[in-house]
Amino acid sequence: MKVKLALLQHACAADPAANLAKALALAETAADGGAQIICTQELFASRYFCQSEDHANFALAEEIPGGPSTAAFRELARRRNVVVVASLFEKRAAGLYHNTAVIIDADGSVAGVYRKMHIPDDPLFHEKFYFTPGDTGFRAWDTRFGKIGVLICWDQWYPEAARLTALQGAQILLYPTAIGWHPSEKKDYGANQHAAWETIQRSHAVANGCYVAAANRVGHEILPGVGGDGIEFWGQSFVAGTSGQLLAKASVDREEILLAELDLAKVDVTRTHWPFLRDRRIDAYGGLTRRYGD
Repeated sequence: MKVKLALLQHACAADPAANLAKALALAETAADGGAQIICTQELFASRYFCQSEDHANFALAEEIPGGPSTAAFRELARRRNVVVVASLFEKRAAGLYHNTAVIIDADGSVAGVYRKMHIPDDPLFHEKFYFTPGDTGFRAWDTRFGKIGVLICWDQWYPEAARLTALQGAQILLYPTAIGWHPSEKKDYGANQHAAWETIQRSHAVANGCYVAAANRVGHEILPGVGGDGIEFWGQSFVAGTSGQLLAKASVDREEILLAELDLAKVDVTRTHWPFLRDRRIDAYGGLTRRYGD
């Protein structure tokens, strides 16, 4: 079975309605181009507000499935016969918020949600202030166009997360992302930071014999009231094949729709020829559940 995947890479404005309209327009264009699975970047409906700890930003959160973004993408998925993965700031209950991806099947139904498991706390990435760690576990969903697993941004650095999702049967691992450079560090560390980000995710494809796709944003965001140099998002959304090879890669700074055709039969072919899953020593991995050493 061959499917066409689209990653939506764009800049974000201050107005959530404008961001939603842009993402929907890009998704429509992707569907026109034959896309059957469409994935947004992380938190596409707003600028990356986690640059500061500000209680006012909780007003950006939406309920799932009752919020405007889920409703709009459900309608698009049903009308265009596409699967959509949309990354949202979720208000689950009063005082309980998550960084969540909603998985919408091609009939417009909500197949499920994935709540980001690994929550970072770094300069200008103050996510622990906003997001409760996920409680969905690592999952994969049967959709009309294949079995997909979804993880979010900081999750992409953890081989355990990719492995456990692949073990649920995922043929494609999708990573909505918002990552970029601190401008003052870019000269000294930028090339290595980006290379590490791409390499770790391509290695997930190799180790698990599946497709991996990361959708990142572009734009230099300096938020009012936060100041400083902001974050320069590095774009470069990409799709990796079942042996980690780059199948498609977007630009550093342009808004674009990245399309790639995936042959899902190659998952079984790759895993048969490089049988890493077969040769795992599951009897010897108990130490992975410990924090460190003994």
